[in-house]
Amino acid sequence: MQISNEDYEQFKPLLFSIAYRMLGSIVEAEDVVQETFLKAYQVNEQQVVNKKAYLCKMVTNRCLDELKSVRLKREQYIGPWNPEPLLFGKIDRTDPSEMLLQKEGISIAFLRMMEHLAPDERAVLLLREVFEFSYEEIANFIEKKEDNCRKILSRAKQKILRIENESLAYEENKSLINRFIHAFQSQNTETILKLITEDVTLFSDGGGKINAAIRPILSRAHVLSYLYGVIKKAPEGVYFDIENVNYQPAIVFYLDGKVHSILSFYICHNQINEMYLTLNPDKLPLL
Repeated sequence: MQISNEDYEQFKPLLFSIAYRMLGSIVEAEDVVQETFLKAYQVNEQQVVNKKAYLCKMVTNRCLDELKSVRLKREQYIGPWNPEPLLFGKIDRTDPSEMLLQKEGISIAFLRMMEHLAPDERAVLLLREVFEFSYEEIANFIEKKEDNCRKILSRAKQKILRIENESLAYEENKSLINRFIHAFQSQNTETILKLITEDVTLFSDGGGKINAAIRPILSRAHVLSYLYGVIKKAPEGVYFDIENVNYQPAIVFYLDGKVHSILSFYICHNQINEMYLTLNPDKLPLL
């Protein structure tokens, strides 16, 4: 298949968007996209009716293959596993490549919830609900019947039903996080009780490379106690700011000009339901 520079620039954002959502890893997604383009050069042009659809099929199936080995890695992973955060600057709502990423299904909460899905459920849900492919196209991508794809989608949506209530209103969420920071710093218990659910859970991802909780932290009291302990033990010189992470506001901590850790949130009904503290240096963006 002939792939021009224009083709590469046009299709790469779409393929990365699919792969990143499928795998929850920037590095793995980039590798899959590069492998897809390399293999595309070896495909007979006469086999290709629609170049975009063919590339999407290739990247989807490459991700399905990758998920088989990824599941083993997740099982052997030390402590909770958080998706690799995408740290952005100012949101450009006119850039076509960024608009693909801005679509629903990129928040850390959504990507983490995807871990509860089987690979084919993950593929069908994303291709249908996020990228709006037809059932006919999806059936061709994953080589299953259309009716089967509909059943797979229904099953997948039931498994992640809770995430449908996630707030994706950026400015409202940023305001809530700011209130949480101020209440946390001043130990304003009354405000904190309003902002965090009683059964809030914190997933601390150090990957065995950085000291982190090896099990999820459950309940408001335990989560707050853990966060106070983390702040107390933080190296001198650490500072933070609210940044655009996966197109949602998150607290990014810096040390010596580098990203030290990222705290992301699952916000629902104006309350924080889950927190995702990513400390593993392999998952933190380089500035």
